[in-house]
Amino acid sequence: MGATVPPPGLPGLGGDFSRIVAAAGAEWHLLDTGPTLDAAGITPVGTLLCVHGNPTWSYLWRRLVAEAAAAALGAPTRDAWRVIAVDQLEMGFSERTDRLRRLADRVADLSALTDTLGLAGPVVTVGHDWGGPVSLGWAVDHPESLSGVVLLNTAVHQPDGRPIPAPLRAARAPGVLDVATAATPAFLETTLSLARPRLEPEVGDAFRSAYRSPARRRGIRDFVADIPVDASHPSFTELDRIATGVAALTVPALILWGPRDPVFGEVYLRDLLERMPHADVHRFEGAGHLIAEEVDYAPIVLDWLDARVQRPGAGAAETGSTEWSSDPLWAAVVRNAGSDAPALIDMGAGPSGAARVIPWSQLARRVDELAQGLLAAGVRPGDRVSLLVPPSADLTAVLYAAVRIGAVVVVADAGLGLRGLGRAIRGAHPTVIVGTLPGLAAARALGWPGRRISVATLSPTLARSLAVEHSLGDLLRLGRARMTASDRPPLPTPAPSDLAAVLFTSGSTGPAKGVRYTHAQLSALRDALAGHYDLGAETGIVAGFAPFALLGPALGARSVIPVGDVTAPRTLTAGAVADAAGAADATVLFLSPAALANVVATADALDDGQRAALARIRTVLSAGAPVPARLLERIVALMPGATAHTPYGMTEGLLMTDITLEGIRAAAGDAAADAAEEPADAGGVCVGTPVAGVTVRISPLDADGRPLGRLTDEPAVTGEIVVEAPHLRDGYDRLWAVDRVAKAHSVAEARRHSTGDVGHLDAKGRLWIEGRLQHVVVTADGVVTPVGIEQRIEGVGGVRRAALVGVGPRGTQALVAVVELDGPARSGLAPAPLAAAVRAAAPRPLAAVLTVAALPTDIRHNSKIDRTALAAWADAVLRGERAGRP
Repeated sequence: MGATVPPPGLPGLGGDFSRIVAAAGAEWHLLDTGPTLDAAGITPVGTLLCVHGNPTWSYLWRRLVAEAAAAALGAPTRDAWRVIAVDQLEMGFSERTDRLRRLADRVADLSALTDTLGLAGPVVTVGHDWGGPVSLGWAVDHPESLSGVVLLNTAVHQPDGRPIPAPLRAARAPGVLDVATAATPAFLETTLSLARPRLEPEVGDAFRSAYRSPARRRGIRDFVADIPVDASHPSFTELDRIATGVAALTVPALILWGPRDPVFGEVYLRDLLERMPHADVHRFEGAGHLIAEEVDYAPIVLDWLDARVQRPGAGAAETGSTEWSSDPLWAAVVRNAGSDAPALIDMGAGPSGAARVIPWSQLARRVDELAQGLLAAGVRPGDRVSLLVPPSADLTAVLYAAVRIGAVVVVADAGLGLRGLGRAIRGAHPTVIVGTLPGLAAARALGWPGRRISVATLSPTLARSLAVEHSLGDLLRLGRARMTASDRPPLPTPAPSDLAAVLFTSGSTGPAKGVRYTHAQLSALRDALAGHYDLGAETGIVAGFAPFALLGPALGARSVIPVGDVTAPRTLTAGAVADAAGAADATVLFLSPAALANVVATADALDDGQRAALARIRTVLSAGAPVPARLLERIVALMPGATAHTPYGMTEGLLMTDITLEGIRAAAGDAAADAAEEPADAGGVCVGTPVAGVTVRISPLDADGRPLGRLTDEPAVTGEIVVEAPHLRDGYDRLWAVDRVAKAHSVAEARRHSTGDVGHLDAKGRLWIEGRLQHVVVTADGVVTPVGIEQRIEGVGGVRRAALVGVGPRGTQALVAVVELDGPARSGLAPAPLAAAVRAAAPRPLAAVLTVAALPTDIRHNSKIDRTALAAWADAVLRGERAGRP
């Protein structure tokens, strides 16, 4: 059966892109934008060579074909790329030669086709499924033409001792192969059913159109039969050749990955990254095997080409700095190694619940021993070490030891919940997990990657059951042995530009994102905090907020961890905080807003000694969410000598602006004086002016509530907040497309971050937060930001907190207020008197007022309201559905 063109009218397959080309002794069908570009007089900068897997065909690449053609033929905002998407021989609408084609044949076939087409570089190969090895085989064989590699859920190596994926084992079973793959469309249908959400019927039929008969499905069968299950398979040698060659590739690479893939799981992604550690990665949480059908990947590929692929005449990529401009993070630990003064105080961690005091000398010695022990256990610079350890002296020691040898610490706290924590760890792909018993048990039960190290020494039976290789005690012994050896090996020294940490966000606005920090950026963050708040060797810090529990030793400060779970702020009581302050003679207190609220709520139980300890506090810091002025006033009443600060920042940059309680009062007075000139919903939370080294600008919103892209520092302009600072993050981990958007305003001389927050600057340069970009409501009357209106509603008697959400289609959304009351409340429509009072307070018309027992908030801070969940809940309530918990 010779090659044919697909039937007309297949959804998404527009344009006259189908061609029949004779090569390798057979006829090929391919989608090719080249003739269209030629006819328009456009010379492409290069070619994307796209290879499908089994049992799809070139239709899989229709979106990339269409997007690339539209970009080239329309107003050229990008480079013009030619796209060639092939139907492999025996597949799609290419010729059926009735010949069994092995992997080596398919690689040779593709080379013969590109020779016939006269394809010259630059070429970027694009492969999915078993099209991945075929495309990579071409890449390895054509280094002179290769400019980049793009891969979607594929593999080039079967791990030793691990069977091939279950769906493929089932298809290859004796007596099943022919029936499942050729005689019936079972394998095809199973593959198409993997798409989430399900394929539209017309799209599924388009994939089926190439495989309507058993004769046309023989290629599907042969592809499955050619999977190299072990070294005896005829295609094993070729796959091994390709895998080895891939490890030698130095061209830019992009891996787009759907984690919910029953065929190509995380182990294959890890293998690809070991072979191509320089690859950019974007994980699409929730996507699976048919990732090209499940996500809008084509614009990401084209963005990546613009950003990463070098064309003739392009400048060389910059290399990272190897010179330290500031002390490394561990410098204070080394500097104080001879001191017996307290470095860490872990309240309640000693015998019988006493405080555990760690002097600087002991901390420095333990960091050195653990660093050497990690090296003895096989941990190397660049390896990722996930820390499933609550804030404690143990966590501090192992974190500084790992950073000291150039390992990359991965920190995702238990506040993410088991599901979120698992997603974070699988996404980060740690080499090693260091954990307490609960974390290690979860890692074993849920199959999280990484070798295991236990904080505590476990019994041999328990250690085996949890696959634990070492304890921290073992590492200390290994480290001491290395340190006392006559040929004591020196510790490796990371470069400032080396990756130091992946810190996960709270997950309050979607799946938690890993934020990458280099050593230089962590040092810059430490210096920014030390300089702005005058933190140093004589400072005692009560670290009731997880980041500060780890930064204390870097600051050279004496830090104390109070009794309670600092990753669950509502567990911290006034008594526990006061006891911690007294133990460290602390003058600085850092708590989240939820922890502050609980300190105020439990203050009546304080004794005179505890009140005296709190009276010695001079600086109170609270961040992570907006802090009401009335809460700060109650805190200052407890700590009359303190100045209360509410810095604005995020995991991506911990300190951007700062304001004191006095500053908040002044800003409120100025806002009241200017109220007559402001929009009805103007307002928000004032977070002060930028700290030294930080610049804040605004990207104004368009009529659809989206940033325009230009930056301004004009007052009273609402838009997305864009910050610039030397201590900003390096980027998002394995979320290349998200990172690209967040860095959209960055230029060579300035590191910038698009925060996703919306707000405005006032005439005095103060920043006001009005909400999150994703929570902006677009009504028929225009764009509405939520926080200003929420603040006015919270002035109604009996209302503890409020959230404003939009219901209905964007552009005609109706405003709905959801309130949490001081006392018990049922979820649903608010009583008429309350609804009337809320409507009177709101400066814009409200379609409805609803009540809930408690507004949904993030786990880490217990403060950030999940307005997205509330909007979906409010919509359901107003449609008459049962009002459960949002």
